[in-house]
Amino acid sequence: MTGLRPAVLAALLALAAACGGAPPAATGAAPSAPAPQAPAHGVVAVQVTFYGALDNDPPGSTEIAYPNGRHPAAGGTGTNADPITAASDPRELPPGTLLYAPHLQAYLVMEDDCADCIEQWEHRRVAHVDVWAGMSGPGLLASEHALTPDAPVPIEVNPPPGRPTDPRPLYTPSGGCRVPS
Repeated sequence: MTGLRPAVLAALLALAAACGGAPPAATGAAPSAPAPQAPAHGVVAVQVTFYGALDNDPPGSTEIAYPNGRHPAAGGTGTNADPITAASDPRELPPGTLLYAPHLQAYLVMEDDCADCIEQWEHRRVAHVDVWAGMSGPGLLASEHALTPDAPVPIEVNPPPGRPTDPRPLYTPSGGCRVPS
């Protein structure tokens, strides 16, 4: 978290304090608690990992826990109009929460559950977002690892439109991995 200002740390602490809610009862992914409360806006330091069809549940699918009018399945280009699917603990980030990842130059939207994220949030209040990297291919898992930062990175919660975006896919079987700048 080097280089993050005290305001960023304060925003992260506010997120941790405010996000004690639960997922909708239909998912059964996490225990019941008060409704989630994402911050209205702010930058938080988040552990970011990546997943694709190979390590989705069920394996090989594009299914998401919270299909909606924006995406019936995992996907997205990273623009404000078409954010990339992200998974987390719905108590940390309610489904539908829009995010911006500066290191990816991509908008994300919380639409899926992540078992590791749920465990980390429930037991240690570690903020974790798992980002959809794409469909299956020979280099998908290596690409997921290459894209994963070594330390938490700043993520903007409920960002305004107009942030710079790079709509190239994070992974394609023919083109490989788009390593963040």
